[in-house]
Amino acid sequence: MRRWQYIAIGVACVGLILVLQPWQLDFTSLKSALLAILSGVSWGAGAIVAKRMYTRYPQVDLLALTTWQMLYAAVVMSVVAWLVPQRAVDWQPDVFWALAYSAILATALAWSLWLFVLRNLPASIAGLSTLAVPVCGVLFSWWLLHENPGKVEGCGIALIVLALAMISIKRRGA
Repeated sequence: MRRWQYIAIGVACVGLILVLQPWQLDFTSLKSALLAILSGVSWGAGAIVAKRMYTRYPQVDLLALTTWQMLYAAVVMSVVAWLVPQRAVDWQPDVFWALAYSAILATALAWSLWLFVLRNLPASIAGLSTLAVPVCGVLFSWWLLHENPGKVEGCGIALIVLALAMISIKRRGA
């Protein structure tokens, strides 16, 4: 990576910290914090594996790769759901619609798009672009739910947008 990429990553990290404000989170159990960290690590590992696979096997079909990843994840999550005590599911028609939306549109489509981005951009730029997600979350909650972001969140959003602009401008110039 180049020097400007490290600077952009640093700016984005500060922005993300300001948006998430970890000093205000209520970590009542260590388990939730560890699971959040583990999910981030597994997402990053998946991105690295996918990028290496695209380098080694450029003809890999995105839909096939996404299908297999979703199948493996479904098996693992089914085992976890079976082992963790929970209340019984009330199988209403809305539950099936919610599952279909979550599985097909929100997960499979989004993961396919992510793999497309990962295939066509350097991993550092693709990874940094995901920081737009919390920015969009804050902005949409402001617009749709009328939740006003604070000054700290606003500064974080500005820093993330600045980092994304730094990456975009330098990439175009390169």
